[in-house]
Amino acid sequence: MTHLTLQTDLGIERVAELQAALQPHLEAEAPLELAGDRVERVHAAGLQLLHAFVRDRAARGQRTTITQASPTLAAAARQLALAVSLGVDDAPADTIPSNGATA
Repeated sequence: MTHLTLQTDLGIERVAELQAALQPHLEAEAPLELAGDRVERVHAAGLQLLHAFVRDRAARGQRTTITQASPTLAAAARQLALAVSLGVDDAPADTIPSNGATA
């Protein structure tokens, strides 16, 4: 299994950096674990890119898991109805702060 830590800022200004970090793993055979515990800021563009990446790997039969999603990452994913597909829907919605999450 390959481990990759997501950057702290998944804002629209940083999407190119996120894409550059994910691209080498798109066609990799090994399962990929993305650690989301450091994410402090999220925009819809960052989540859309993450979702497309996870979806494209799944279509190739490759497993991708987001682990330890920060409260900000989980709240933003919920806000855009991507929490289940990204696998970050394991905490009650009322315990997740919405600061830093911007759709």
